[in-house]
Amino acid sequence: MAELVQQPPAKRLCYRPGYSSTYRLGQRAAGAPCGGSAAAQGASCATQSPETLLDISARRVAEKWPFQRVEECFERIPEPVQRRIVYWSFPRSEREICMYSSFNSSIGGVGGGSAEECAGSSGEIGDETRLPFRRGIGLLESGCVDNVLQVGFHLSGTVREPATSSEPELVCNVSVSFDRCKITAVTCSCGNKDIFYCAHVVALSLYRVRKPEQVKLRLPISETLFQMNRDQLQKFVQYLITVHHTEVLPTAQKLADEILSQNSEINQVHGAPDPTAGASVDDENCWHLDEEQVQEQVKLFLSQGGYHGSGKQLNLLFSKVREMLKMRDSNGARMLTLITDQFMGDPRLALWRQQGTTMTDKYRQLWDELGALWMCIVLNPHCKPEQKSFWLRQLRRWNGVDVCPLEDGNHGSELTNLTNALPQGPPGNPDSLTRPHRTVFTRAIEACDLHWLDPHLQHIITEDHYTNYCYHDNLDSSLFDPRGWPLWHEHVPTACARVDALRSHGYPKEALRLAIAIVNTLRRQQQKQLEFFRTHKKELLHKGVTSITNMEGWVGHPLDPIGTLFSTLMETGRSIDDGTAVLLDFSGSLGSGRRSEHGICPAQRFLEEGESFMSLAIETSLIGLGQQRVMPDGLYAQEKVCRNEEQLLAKLQEVELSDMLVKIFRKQAVFLLEAGPYSGLGELIYRESVPMHTFAKYLFTSLLPHDAELAYKIALRAMRLPVLESTAGSGDLSRPHHIVSVVPNRYPRWFTLSHIESQQCELASTMLTAAKGDARKLEVVLESIQKNIHSSSHIFKLAQDAFKIATLMDSLLDITLLKVSLELGLQVMRMTLSTLNWRRREMVRWLVTCATEVGVFALDSIMQSWFTLFSPTEATSVVASTVMSNSTIVRLHLDCHQQENLANSARTLALQCAMKDPQNCALSALTLCEKDHIAFETAYQIVLDAASTGMNYTQLFTIARYMEHRGYPMRAYKLATLAMTHLNLSYNQDTHPAINDVLWACALSHSLGKNELASVIPLVVKSVKCATVLSDILRRCTLTTPGMVALHSRRNSGKLMSLDKAPLRQLLDATIGAYINTTHSRLTHISPRHYSEFIEFLSKARETFLMAHDGHIQFTQFIDNLKQIYKGKKKLMMLVRERFG
Repeated sequence: MAELVQQPPAKRLCYRPGYSSTYRLGQRAAGAPCGGSAAAQGASCATQSPETLLDISARRVAEKWPFQRVEECFERIPEPVQRRIVYWSFPRSEREICMYSSFNSSIGGVGGGSAEECAGSSGEIGDETRLPFRRGIGLLESGCVDNVLQVGFHLSGTVREPATSSEPELVCNVSVSFDRCKITAVTCSCGNKDIFYCAHVVALSLYRVRKPEQVKLRLPISETLFQMNRDQLQKFVQYLITVHHTEVLPTAQKLADEILSQNSEINQVHGAPDPTAGASVDDENCWHLDEEQVQEQVKLFLSQGGYHGSGKQLNLLFSKVREMLKMRDSNGARMLTLITDQFMGDPRLALWRQQGTTMTDKYRQLWDELGALWMCIVLNPHCKPEQKSFWLRQLRRWNGVDVCPLEDGNHGSELTNLTNALPQGPPGNPDSLTRPHRTVFTRAIEACDLHWLDPHLQHIITEDHYTNYCYHDNLDSSLFDPRGWPLWHEHVPTACARVDALRSHGYPKEALRLAIAIVNTLRRQQQKQLEFFRTHKKELLHKGVTSITNMEGWVGHPLDPIGTLFSTLMETGRSIDDGTAVLLDFSGSLGSGRRSEHGICPAQRFLEEGESFMSLAIETSLIGLGQQRVMPDGLYAQEKVCRNEEQLLAKLQEVELSDMLVKIFRKQAVFLLEAGPYSGLGELIYRESVPMHTFAKYLFTSLLPHDAELAYKIALRAMRLPVLESTAGSGDLSRPHHIVSVVPNRYPRWFTLSHIESQQCELASTMLTAAKGDARKLEVVLESIQKNIHSSSHIFKLAQDAFKIATLMDSLLDITLLKVSLELGLQVMRMTLSTLNWRRREMVRWLVTCATEVGVFALDSIMQSWFTLFSPTEATSVVASTVMSNSTIVRLHLDCHQQENLANSARTLALQCAMKDPQNCALSALTLCEKDHIAFETAYQIVLDAASTGMNYTQLFTIARYMEHRGYPMRAYKLATLAMTHLNLSYNQDTHPAINDVLWACALSHSLGKNELASVIPLVVKSVKCATVLSDILRRCTLTTPGMVALHSRRNSGKLMSLDKAPLRQLLDATIGAYINTTHSRLTHISPRHYSEFIEFLSKARETFLMAHDGHIQFTQFIDNLKQIYKGKKKLMMLVRERFG
């Protein structure tokens, strides 16, 4: 016998005071198959016989009544009746078992369903075969379920897990308690620790569902005990203790002692507990949910901070809550409460609040879903008042916590309530407009005040034929439109929250009816807004203001009203075709309902001819996306606007446009263009309005094949980005589109501005691509870009895009588009000329390339107006150099005359740049003017004029070397001497970068002759104080005779210059003086580690001293002087004496 699993504690005490011993002896103790007779098995055996009245009644009682109530109503219940009630009390649908044993099973409706249907749609995580439900089916179908026994409301059995290569065979003891067709407790010896049922519980439960006739059924154990006399009871107890003496003997003895004690607690109550006797009247009837595991799992996922797929796991838990709500399972709210408690206890909330940082975007979206789910729960149309009061207290408790996240994602924001989410309350309530700190729970708290008792609302939801063709009220708050179709006037997000609540609680038809009424209301409002604006257009444009403002947008709204309507309408066919959805019945109690008897799709009569639910969904999306609304405050709220818009557009792009949809697109496009301040594409636009770039791009691409003119009107109108423009005066009619500030003192921080500008750029690029080959449209698009795009990087991208499109290899060159590209490039040059831009050099090179493709006249034009486009350095080093390169000449196919004209323009540009910026452009100008003598001489004169004031020695040395390289040594010498006048080398700068230039200048002077050398040496002596450099120059001058190169036919004297005569004597004295000064300077701060280096320095100094005729005497005197002055440095002076005496 398999080891018994410990049973859950009994829910109630059982006793039978009305039963006599005679009756007990007369009852049959043996068991019977769970199915009973063929007639009684009608539901499970698929026979043609009609169900018995007993089975029909027992099934109804088993579904609705706790067994204790049945016992209280009848003094004596016949055994066959008890058996049928017990039989029908076990769940008959596999859907709920699937829901509690795997993540989202995507249940579309309510009712029964096969295991394959459930499990086939539940593979959300990893390998589907690893899901407990799938594994349970596998165990059942493999015959691994044995010893199945149903005792009253308790099912038990053993499930064998076959051995694997890594695990031995496992036999699990499983027990399941149930009540009113719901599993209320599960126990398995496998030790499973998870939110959902293990595979063994699934296998046993499905065995009972699929094979009820093979399960032996016994009445509750208390009933069996009542049938025994005293001897039988004693025998029963003793056998039970004998079989399980090691486990139950201590407990049995303890119970015996208490029963024998008259004053014991156990003798103070009637009856005894029975774990198989079913539920008591006070027990809540709900499916088993392991609350502790829910809390532990959520806490674990939150602690992982979004890593290891924890965000996906939490989203799946939210999906499970929605699934439970759709099945009208009370555990949905219970599970969400447990999740919310863990979210509120997340220690990161306090840390982020303390540090002033924001939570991650994915984590923020989880909070949004949490708030939306609570909104659905409190809007349950059949929610009992006591339930709603309980939830309201919970929500207020969470809402009052300091770290509770705010709705807009901003900590400490003092934003006003712009929602007006309670239209059923008193209008104009000032408190509702000034409340700060709207948390993620605020809307759910407000929704607790909403109700479903409005008669008009009830008719809309419950009736397919609710019309009034005689209704002629044409007010804005009309209950019906001119066609007699019902309307529902309510704050749009709140009304759509009702739709979401109906869908979430498994009322798809009712949700559809209300959604259609809301959409028809939106369409009627849109028509009235258009008529109003057409009537008052001149007045509104003149004033520049309007009384209609949309401070709260529908796209990006926390309640996602447009997304809700879209999903409801698009999913209609999938959600109601089975015809099993429960319909609301407001005529009775709030908890009542009735089932639909027909699977027909309701509300089709509220569609115009040719319309479908899909077309209605798309039109709703267009209305919502085109709504003019104010950009919300805060990074997260603004990112959500962009994200929701893109998500909605992605769904729209999946729909293939039919003729009917094209007609709707045309109609909505006209509305958007003509609806004034109500439309984001209207003539009157607020400065803080959410831009329409992304939406307009979708409209443009959709309409372009069908109505190109309308498509361009939409796209060009949407190019506006007024937040970057100055606000126009109220009476300014000179601007084609008037900009109005809704809140004059509000200066919003547009955190998503970079993304918005990118979308604006994408829209412009799309238009440029489409306009290729159409000169008129290209001109209009170019004008719009130049007027509306304010970012140089985006204009540069558009220029590059236009260039690529115009020069595609597989198509003809589009010269008009190429000119557009050039014009945009010129605009970028002008915009970035006086600003720092790391891409500036790339932009300049690209512009020259573009101008080259356009033609020689474009190159000549940019050179003529270079000062408005380029810096002097860019103009010479990039523009002019590229223009005069061989590759450019070859590319343009120029003749000699054209080449010369282009070269003249380049040389003129170079000279102008050299005049303006000789420091950076002189060398480039000389290089560019080499082939034109007059221009070259002019450039050289510019250098000479700037040498004394505007140029440093490095620039002059560079140009001097260039001159020598070009064969102008005297000009090089001239420039070198000018450079020397700007130079100053101190005694310790023996690694200065200009040393090579000084040596080169001296070598050049020496090569030119004695006179040149004599002229340059005084400059060297004046500019250079470094002893080693001077000694190096001195040696070089003594190795060869001056003028050895015999340049310019100068006569070479052939004699070495004397060190006793000028100019070398002056250089020698300066060198000796430099050594003396350097020596004293180094000795001032010398350290022992530099002693050896100092001795070597003195050795070099002696070599220079000895070059003079009395150098030996001078050096000896110098050393003696050092010994006397620095005699305190004994070790150093000892080294000096050892080396120099």
